[in-house]
Amino acid sequence: MWLNVLMCVLCAYLLGNLNGSVCISALMHDDVRSHGSGNAGLTNFIRNYGTGRALLVILIDAGKAVVACLTGGLLLAPFGFWLEGVMLAGLAVLLGHSFPALLGFRGGKGILSGLFVALVADWRIALILIAVFAIVYFTTRYVSLGSVLGAAVFCVCFALFHTDNLFV
Repeated sequence: MWLNVLMCVLCAYLLGNLNGSVCISALMHDDVRSHGSGNAGLTNFIRNYGTGRALLVILIDAGKAVVACLTGGLLLAPFGFWLEGVMLAGLAVLLGHSFPALLGFRGGKGILSGLFVALVADWRIALILIAVFAIVYFTTRYVSLGSVLGAAVFCVCFALFHTDNLFV
C-alpha cells in the first residue's frame, strides 16, 4: 500500500508542475511570469494574453487536477481508500502547481486546479464553491477574496458532507 501512496503523491506532484499558463506562454515564445503580477496563474495570463488563449490554460490546469485525483483514487481504491487517494493526489497536484520544482518553485495559486479537485472529490462541494466565488467576485471584483473564501468553504463543506471521513 505504501508504494501506491508514494506513487500517488509523486505522480500528482509532477503533474502539478505542468503549469498551463507557463506552457501556453512558452508556445508563444514568452513567459507569463515576466508580465503583470509576475505570477504564473490564470488571472495574470488572462490580463496579459486575453481570454481566448486562456481556454487552453484552463484545459491543462483542470485536466491535470482531474487526472491526478482519479489516478490517486484508483491507486488507493484496492485498499478501501478511494476518497483518501483523491484528496491526497489533490493536495499533491496543488502543491506541484503552486510550488513547482521544475519551474523554480514559482507557480500559480492553484485556484482553478483546486476547483477541479473539489469536483472529483464531491460535485456538491464544487457547486457551492462556484456559487461562493461568483457571489464574492461579482459583488467585490476581487478574485483573491473569492478564492480565499472558496478555500475556507471547501473545508467547511467537506466536514459537513463527509462526517464519516474527517481525517482526509
